[in-house]
Amino acid sequence: MTFFDRLAPHRESHAASRAGWLRAAVLGANDGLVSVASLMVGLAASGASTSTVVTGGLAGLSAGAMAMAAGEYVSVSSQVDVETADRAKEARELTEAPEAELAELTAIYESRGVPSALARQVAEALHEADPLQAHLRDELGHSEHTAANPLQAALASAASFLGGGLVPFLGLLAGSTTARLWLIVAVTLCGLALAGVLAARAAGTTLLRPTVRVVIGGGLAMAVTAAVGQLAHVSGV
Repeated sequence: MTFFDRLAPHRESHAASRAGWLRAAVLGANDGLVSVASLMVGLAASGASTSTVVTGGLAGLSAGAMAMAAGEYVSVSSQVDVETADRAKEARELTEAPEAELAELTAIYESRGVPSALARQVAEALHEADPLQAHLRDELGHSEHTAANPLQAALASAASFLGGGLVPFLGLLAGSTTARLWLIVAVTLCGLALAGVLAARAAGTTLLRPTVRVVIGGGLAMAVTAAVGQLAHVSGV
């Protein structure tokens, strides 16, 4: 390595750049696994036929994927609207009161431990280069790496929901009703564990805590729906 190679900035990869779609994908996969499995477990526990369990599972799979996509798109679009409004407000304030905005940016750097003279110098330099971007980044916390993308979030959520929601159908390979019930639970818990591990690795965090959290949450959801289905079966509803 040469002297100039050592001076060159190194490239880093951070999870923040994946935060938008990763959150949607993790949520979609977990919801797909838990929602479809819980629906199928509840139907199976109620004594429903295999065809009814399959029909219910497919209905939950298709409806859930569309709901996740629509929900993510609307939610993230609202976030984009807020960011756009903030951008317009900052641009207006910079036009109407540039000195006040410069003082505000200087105070932000001072609050972060930068000496007053240097904070003023940095704020002035940034105002000369791109004042709007400086205020969006340092005052409001906006960043191009974490900017909301409604379509990306919707597609990631729907695709991961479909992928997760197909896993519980493996439980139908068992022969008897009881065996199918337990196999649905088993494959779903395995899927949740895998989803937790993949999400933790993508986010760059430790594996154990997020994986256990996902598995316990999904297990509780299935237990509740199984109890409801069994109660309906016993009561003859």
